[in-house]
Amino acid sequence: MQTILPIPEVKILAPSQWLALEAAHHARVAPWLDEHSSRMRRGEAHPVYDFLFTYYSFTPAQFRRWHPGLGVVLSGPEAERFLSWRGYGRIGEGIGASLEEIRPGRLPALRWMLAMLEGSQSRPARYGCYGLHEWAMVYRSSAVRHPHPLRMSAGDLAAFVESQAICCTHYDAFRFFTPEARPLNRVQPERATTAELEQRGCLHANMDLYKWAYKLVPLTSSRLIADCMELAREIREIDMRASPYDLAHLGFEPIRIEEPEGRAEYDSLQRQFALRAEPLRGELISLLRGVVHTL
Repeated sequence: MQTILPIPEVKILAPSQWLALEAAHHARVAPWLDEHSSRMRRGEAHPVYDFLFTYYSFTPAQFRRWHPGLGVVLSGPEAERFLSWRGYGRIGEGIGASLEEIRPGRLPALRWMLAMLEGSQSRPARYGCYGLHEWAMVYRSSAVRHPHPLRMSAGDLAAFVESQAICCTHYDAFRFFTPEARPLNRVQPERATTAELEQRGCLHANMDLYKWAYKLVPLTSSRLIADCMELAREIREIDMRASPYDLAHLGFEPIRIEEPEGRAEYDSLQRQFALRAEPLRGELISLLRGVVHTL
């Protein structure tokens, strides 16, 4: 388990240093944002990648904006523009994210987020769900969430779902289950039990690190936000490849979880993502601990 460190001491960056970091961030995120903008101009929807800008509330413009993160002070007159953004203030001779800008009423939410992330990191990871949440969302229903064909008939899909042990612990996936699928789940997540049930083996919990990172802007660095987005993007691809939808025409070959080989592939990928998510969650925990203990 990663060691959780306190917020670092203040680091002062010269204009040449932080402007280079800002430019590097813009270059890193440009491919993701440009392809999304191009699709929007053409009026095209993408069943995999649009999720990252529709389900999550961080807009492309917000994602493009660079933030140094708490503990970094930007020097030089070029930094004056940051004062027009919420959460920034003068720190010594420079400008940076300021804890003084945090509204007192926000502290309970920050404490909840910290407890949820600490619980997710400390409790054992659970595997073996095989991405069945997407199947449970169309189980015995004529409605589908995406305008793409299913890989099997409704009857075969229902029979497969009923042959499996559904064990989804993530409320924001479970809430989209069909009414017929909900009783099949081993647990019954609720919004109020999120902090108790969230666990680091869950693909959606690891995708949501992106959400928790951007909710802490400008305390979170854009480097960490982009790291979380990169992980969320890759997880989303696997999430949809393991779904019952046929997206091969878009270049997403299915992970056939209805077969033993597909379930083994999904399990391996799920474990890899859990390992990659751990240091990112650790950074968020370190940041939140410092903030909560300071306020």
